[in-house]
Amino acid sequence: MHNNLANRRDDLFDVLNNWFSNWNEQMPNESMKTDVSESNKAYTVAIDLPDLNKKDISLSYDHDILTVSATREYLSEASDNDDNLIMNERSYGRLNRQYSLPGVDQKAITARYQNGVLKVILPKSHELPDKETKIDIQ
Repeated sequence: MHNNLANRRDDLFDVLNNWFSNWNEQMPNESMKTDVSESNKAYTVAIDLPDLNKKDISLSYDHDILTVSATREYLSEASDNDDNLIMNERSYGRLNRQYSLPGVDQKAITARYQNGVLKVILPKSHELPDKETKIDIQ
């Protein structure tokens, strides 16, 4: 009986050791990696948002601030040969990031989501800004 208890303890330590050693693989990347460029005519913002659907992303521009929000559901499953679930990782959350981009023609902003990258083009303007603008994603 003592040997059985020792085996169960060793199994638990193996599970915990594997979990901690694979920490980076198990945790989804919750950041919005971004490139922002500026020309005389426009700002261009490219944001990595892999594994999302376009419907899960929203954009708005208000008082010189571009706001990008996304809802993420991360799911990874693996089964053994008998189709018993041996690992199940789920992560849900909301990502939100803001960018200060002044002097934008709010009515001319365009956005496209393709291959996990959201690209937003914000043409510059010298007119006074309107109220908040929701941006459709192509």
